[in-house]
Amino acid sequence: MLIQTILNHVEKYKSFVYGEARWKGSGKERDLEVEVRPRKNGRPRCSGCHKLRPGYDRLAVRRFEFPPLWAIHIFLLYALRRVNCPGCGIVVEEVPWCQGKHQQTTSYRWFLAQWAKRLSWQQVAQCFGASWDTVYAAVLMAVHWGLAHRSLTGLEAIGVDEIQWLRGHKYLTLVYDLGSRTKRLLYISKERTEQSLHGFFDQLGRVGSEALRFVCSDMWKPYLTVIAQRAKQAVNVLDRFHIMKKFNEGIDEVRRREAEQMRERGLEPLLRHARWCLLKREENLTPAQATKLKDLLTYNLRSVRAYLLREEFQRCTKPLPRQGCPVRGE
Repeated sequence: MLIQTILNHVEKYKSFVYGEARWKGSGKERDLEVEVRPRKNGRPRCSGCHKLRPGYDRLAVRRFEFPPLWAIHIFLLYALRRVNCPGCGIVVEEVPWCQGKHQQTTSYRWFLAQWAKRLSWQQVAQCFGASWDTVYAAVLMAVHWGLAHRSLTGLEAIGVDEIQWLRGHKYLTLVYDLGSRTKRLLYISKERTEQSLHGFFDQLGRVGSEALRFVCSDMWKPYLTVIAQRAKQAVNVLDRFHIMKKFNEGIDEVRRREAEQMRERGLEPLLRHARWCLLKREENLTPAQATKLKDLLTYNLRSVRAYLLREEFQRCTKPLPRQGCPVRGE
């Protein structure tokens, strides 16, 4: 089987044909170069207006890197034509395997971008003999393509969160699509301010914002403010972790105040060494803490009532078992 047959099967160009294939270099470092020729009587296409125009002249032969075959580097050789366009002037023709002045074919850049999802950019560059900048440009191309072809219609449930990305308090605001089968990242912005999240709703538009039914977020006040302004019809589902954190902070505050009042009145210090008895989950208590908690529950204390409120919330909001999976113990 000829290499031209394989290339036509992998990537065939309508107005061009593959020509002679030859080795370049020596030893194990040899590359495979394949000539590309325009079809006879085929006119070049203007890179400005994308219309077929008469030819003007030819430039020197250029090498365009193609995805490797059997770990062999493939390069396409082609002498670009210039066209005489009435509207754009004399410009270089548009070719289907490359964009602009890039020396890598579009398929090769997609090849690197796909591998960059699985490996670090530096590892991709080392594995395929490219530079880090080449991998970065490939990923950037994929991101721009994704943004241009992304659809935000039909969004019903989104998640808003932040992630730390530098040392210190440096954060990014992230918005996810939680309503579809495939979870996808919709938006990313620097910082975690109101303006950061407003940018997403500006992209979504008024109609898209009003179509949201659920917004999941933590209890970060700037996020809550923006959600209340831009998606007030949606149910704001708060992150369970942060709710429990607020519960524990409230229990600890009640315990400290009540312990101080008991000390001032000269009452028995029932709440001494009781902090972790009230804050820990029951299964994480030590034997001594479990005994201490059992004793505290016999008293009508504000700290105990706060603890019981948290436990009642835990019971009422316990996640349901997945369908088809029996509850443990049944």
